[in-house]
Amino acid sequence: MPERLRARSPRVLALASPGGHWIQLLRLAPAFVGCEVHWATASPDGRADAEAVAQAQGLSPPRFHRFIDAHRHAKLRLVRQAFDVARILLRVRPDVVVSTGASAGYFALRLGRLLGARTVWLDSVANAEELSLSGAKAGRYADLFLTQWPELARPGGPLYRGSVV
Repeated sequence: MPERLRARSPRVLALASPGGHWIQLLRLAPAFVGCEVHWATASPDGRADAEAVAQAQGLSPPRFHRFIDAHRHAKLRLVRQAFDVARILLRVRPDVVVSTGASAGYFALRLGRLLGARTVWLDSVANAEELSLSGAKAGRYADLFLTQWPELARPGGPLYRGSVV
């Protein structure tokens, strides 16, 4: 085990875009028991969501961060989002980055890996016929790359280990 993990609980950054990505990420909360969890989203209700999940799962009060929402058709907002995500990563210094998507998750995996974090990508359950655009791009930077559809699993990834919905 790396020396930095021995003195404290693993620090997890759980980050996702609003909507279904965020809801699916929140459903992963039981996997974070025993960790110092930092939640991040662009959702205006994100802090309340994270607090409710932490309380229901018996987790310590969540640390919460927000970033600007963006998508591929709003290039300047994507640049701002990348800077927001970088700021969060530099502030949190996670041991593990977990994301269900979309663009912010891609940035978090890419930058988190550069900072030495382990990375996990769980592609959205909404992508039943093919991987999401961000998932297809982020998968190569994920230490663990998962799909929620057995039909999309491949030997080199993504892997299928079940669904959160």
